[in-house]
Amino acid sequence: MDSAVTREILKKVRQVELRTRRLVTDALAGEYHSVFKGRGMDFDEVREYTPGDEVRLIDWNVTARTGVPFIKKLREERELTILLAVDVSASGKFGSQTQSKQELAAEVASVLAFSAIRNRDKVGLLLFTDEVEQYIPPTKGRSHVLRVIREILFHTPQRRGTDVAAALNLVNDVQRRRAVVFVLSDFIESPEAFERLRHQLRITHNRHDLVLLHLRDRHEEELPALGLLTLEDPETGEVMEIDTDSKRVRDTFTTLAKERMDTFRRAARQAGVDTLELRTGEPYSQALYSFFQNRASRRL
Repeated sequence: MDSAVTREILKKVRQVELRTRRLVTDALAGEYHSVFKGRGMDFDEVREYTPGDEVRLIDWNVTARTGVPFIKKLREERELTILLAVDVSASGKFGSQTQSKQELAAEVASVLAFSAIRNRDKVGLLLFTDEVEQYIPPTKGRSHVLRVIREILFHTPQRRGTDVAAALNLVNDVQRRRAVVFVLSDFIESPEAFERLRHQLRITHNRHDLVLLHLRDRHEEELPALGLLTLEDPETGEVMEIDTDSKRVRDTFTTLAKERMDTFRRAARQAGVDTLELRTGEPYSQALYSFFQNRASRRL
């Protein structure tokens, strides 16, 4: 790789690190800890059953071997695994404000990753389009997080489409132990892929703590009146010319976008999965903080 290109990549990664590490304040990191720490339990040891112990904790293998009832003692997990599943399909390049959805994904992923390593958790990365393109196993440390940021920003996708279900399916294959899985995507995919997503959301939610971060741009939901525009679907390559001065055209565009949004929200709600909507060009730190607070309050 050209040295000038390498310097530019390192500069961009460093800029993201500086911006996002300032956001990982004691308050935000504390909210992260209260929400996700201790979400699972580790096996500690076995001891003899005493009256009042929960029957569901009986270790039937040890009980059968000894002829005396034993129960499993559990302890709160001291270390979590955070897995960031990031959509790098062609639609992520779009951004009508000062940043693209892909740049927003890199920043939010950076905040989550630095919050995780501050709590001594592991962080992994999965990049996907309509197939999984890269998987980096979870580990710890600042240098690892910087690699995660670099891959999100500068990965060259091999394909254009989106299939979130395919990504979640791989998550379930490679991550056997319960993890916190953040999916960062605009969730713009074909109807066939979306039907698979409905099913996969339930499966992954039952195995992991699944959170969907919905990345949006306002000009994908409403059109400005700019006369004749030629629009290209970045994922299919389909090109069409529309008259944005027509109120009927703008209203139809908005209606279709709203229907797509409502379908996504309904699928997530039916699967019992938490979602957080974030927009390009808008501050996201308060939205993350409020999201963590709301989740924490539900655990009380």
